Amino acid sequence: MGWMTRFLSAVVFLAIGVLFAPETFGSKSDGQHPPKLATFLKLAHLLCFSTAFGAALWVTFIGGIIMFKNLPRHQFGNLQSKMFPAYFSMVGVCCAVSVGSFGFLHPWKTASASEKYQLGFILAAFAFNLSNLFVFTPMTIQMMKERHKVEREANIGEEVGWTKNQEVAKVNPKLSAMNKKFGMIHGLSSLANIFSFGCLAMHSWYLAGKLDL
Repeated sequence: MGWMTRFLSAVVFLAIGVLFAPETFGSKSDGQHPPKLATFLKLAHLLCFSTAFGAALWVTFIGGIIMFKNLPRHQFGNLQSKMFPAYFSMVGVCCAVSVGSFGFLHPWKTASASEKYQLGFILAAFAFNLSNLFVFTPMTIQMMKERHKVEREANIGEEVGWTKNQEVAKVNPKLSAMNKKFGMIHGLSSLANIFSFGCLAMHSWYLAGKLDL
């Protein structure tokens, strides 16, 4: 199934959802925005937040771990080098839309303290993703490529896991130094990603309290 087919399928399901909830178009205004505009902004916020939160949950705690434990290490690294820029771009865009829609619905001058905190959480998630997209991820990819070259010279990297790398690093000072540098950069990237996920998780609690199911 092509990308356009999948996108159109999602649009069709969204349209069906609107048909089964026609009362949303007759809802009362919040006093600041037209009812249809408010509903559209809430939908944009909810879809973009849930996409960002779900993607972060999967990549951070599930998908990455499964791939690392089952793919040859160089293959895993090459895949991550293609996936992470797309991942951070998507989550960044979703956070930007969430910030814009939430900020429009809750202007700073009239927002409550809780709403200001929530806007801060989403802004922080957006900032952490930008730091990964433009700073840490390019540095990590470059360092990974350099280390792959050294590992190929030592005939390692096609195995699953870190065992051979650690064994060779004990007698190869160059690889040992690269491991330390890569670990530092990758650690900062992981930390930024965790902080971003944490900010989104805090906002999820706020949204849950607002739902009336």
